[in-house]
Amino acid sequence: MQADCLVDGKNIIGECCFQDPRDQCVYWTDIESCRIYRLAQDKCVTTFVLPGRAAFVLPLVEKGFAVGFATQIAVADQDFQNFRRIVDVEPELGFTRINDGAVDPFGGIVFGTYDELPEPAERSACSVYRLSPTGNLRRLFGKVAVSNGIDFSPDGTTMYFADTADGTIRRFQINDPEFENFVEIANPLACRSDAPGKPDGGCVDSAGNYWSARVWGHCAVRFSADGKVNGKVDVPVKGPTCVALGGRDMKTLYVTSLRKKHTDEELATMPQAGGLFASQVDVPGITQRLCSLLL
Repeated sequence: MQADCLVDGKNIIGECCFQDPRDQCVYWTDIESCRIYRLAQDKCVTTFVLPGRAAFVLPLVEKGFAVGFATQIAVADQDFQNFRRIVDVEPELGFTRINDGAVDPFGGIVFGTYDELPEPAERSACSVYRLSPTGNLRRLFGKVAVSNGIDFSPDGTTMYFADTADGTIRRFQINDPEFENFVEIANPLACRSDAPGKPDGGCVDSAGNYWSARVWGHCAVRFSADGKVNGKVDVPVKGPTCVALGGRDMKTLYVTSLRKKHTDEELATMPQAGGLFASQVDVPGITQRLCSLLL
C-alpha cells in the first residue's frame, strides 16, 4: 500500500496526530514551528500558533485540549488561545523536553521525555510518566533517550512504548487504574529487516495490531499482537513520525512526517517531506480516548 499526501504542510517535525471524536477533525503538531494543525472533513486546514513548542496535543472530555509543551503540561481552550499550566516536567535537567504522549484507558496521560543533547543514544536520562485525572504526576520508569510510540491495547491491559534511540518497542502489562502494578512484558519488538528504519509514533487498531511509524524507513509497519509484521504502508518521504487511524470508517491511516535532518538534495527528491499522508487499510482503528483531567 502507498500513502498519498493530504496536506503539504512542510512541517519541521510533524507529530502526535489523532482524529478527535468530538468534531471528527484530524489534529497534529509541528514541534519546532510551535503550531497545531486541524484538518476538517471538508479538507480545510486551520493553523494555531502556540506560545512554545508542543510535542503532543490530546482531547479532553470537555471542550479543550491537554498540550505537552517542552517542560510542562497545560490545558488549552478549543481555539488554543488560553492556556493554564497543570504540572512542570523535569525542569531540573535543562536538556530534556516532553515528547510523545497518549490518553490511557483511565483518562490519564502517559508521556515520555526526549534528550535534546547530541548523541542521545549514549545516555538514558529521560523517563516515562503518568499524569492521573486528578493531576498526580508519577514516574513509571527511566533509562530512556527518545520516548515515542505510546498507545494501549483495545482492552486497556497492554501499553506499547518505543525508544527510537535503541530501536525497540516494549510492552507493559497494566493491572490497575493507578498503574501501581505496572509490569514489563518480555520479548520487545526489536529492529528487523521487514520493519526498516526506527520506531517513532505508534497506534493500536481494533484487532490489537500495533502500527509503527518508521522514521528514516519510508514507511509505517503493522505488528500483530505476537510480534509478526502483517501490514506495511509505504510513504514517499524518509521521515514518517506518527500514525493514527481515523476517517468515516476508521480505516484511514494518517501519517505525519518531518523535514528536519534532510539535505537539500533529499528535499529536492522528496519535496513533500513534512506533509500529512494517508492510506486506506483493512482493519479499523479505535476511537480516540478522551482525557478526563479534573480541572
